[in-house]
Amino acid sequence: MSSELTVLDLFAGAGGFSRGFAEEGFSIVGAVEVDPLAAEAFRLNFPGARVFEEDVREVHSRDILLGLGFRPRVIIGGPPCEAYSRANPRREREPLDRLYKDPVGSLVLHYIRIVGDLEPEVFVMENVPGILDEGLGEVLREEFSRVGYHDVYFNVLVAEHYGTPSHRVRVFISNKRISPPKTGKTITVWDAIGDLPPPDPYYEIPNHEPVTLSAGKAKRVAKLRWGEALVHYRGYGGRVLRNLVRLHPYRVAPTVMGSSRFVHPFENRLLTVREQARLMGFPDTHVFVGSKEAQFNQVGEAVPVPLARAIAREVKKTLL
Repeated sequence: MSSELTVLDLFAGAGGFSRGFAEEGFSIVGAVEVDPLAAEAFRLNFPGARVFEEDVREVHSRDILLGLGFRPRVIIGGPPCEAYSRANPRREREPLDRLYKDPVGSLVLHYIRIVGDLEPEVFVMENVPGILDEGLGEVLREEFSRVGYHDVYFNVLVAEHYGTPSHRVRVFISNKRISPPKTGKTITVWDAIGDLPPPDPYYEIPNHEPVTLSAGKAKRVAKLRWGEALVHYRGYGGRVLRNLVRLHPYRVAPTVMGSSRFVHPFENRLLTVREQARLMGFPDTHVFVGSKEAQFNQVGEAVPVPLARAIAREVKKTLL
């Protein structure tokens, strides 16, 4: 195993980050995921991986090492971002409280703990750019240095620059500089979903069942033009956020989130889970499980697969 491109995924979800690495020839050997439905999805999509279905706060690095039988060469993962998101109206006012006081924000420290214990050749931690706000980036640099990683890079990448049909800006914190070349080609919404048949639970395409919409909302949705939203609400700092957006077919989609729903560009209905997954670059063979809400969350909380592939290619260069 020492020469294989082995990957452990922390806060793995349904495996978007891992999917990108797998498509670049990495071996996904393990994952830590507390949500039972996301863990089930991960097992289905990566049957060879050892899945630790536990709260990362309760996971001892020794148990991971014993479960895998070796040290993975790469550790990836995206701790929950709510504590750092600029869209969160309840974000802690003091930046240090986001990392050390907020119980969700402090999960980042457990990612750092496991990285320090298992000593991978490369780690890549994904989060929202807000995790670097107000000097927190330097605090994170100190935390990684404390566990033995003195070279830390904050790689801010835009998903649509790497073939993702939706907008997403994320920071990938790593001990290696990650600057993949842009693809130079924009993949639009219609490029991504235009070939799918109408939603039908009897089709062989998984997760492509119709999504219900109340009669009242359906009437209002029918009046939406491309780019218009049915719902507006305020986030952190008074930012206006939108939901139930009718997608423009010939542009990239807005950021896909677990709580977001999109309206089909040409039909008066919501996108299916599969269509939403296409906007994140998932292949149709990648399945999601549980209620519709759970499936949408599994899609929206993932790292877009094309972006993950671009990162994996850069990581591979440092290992071969």
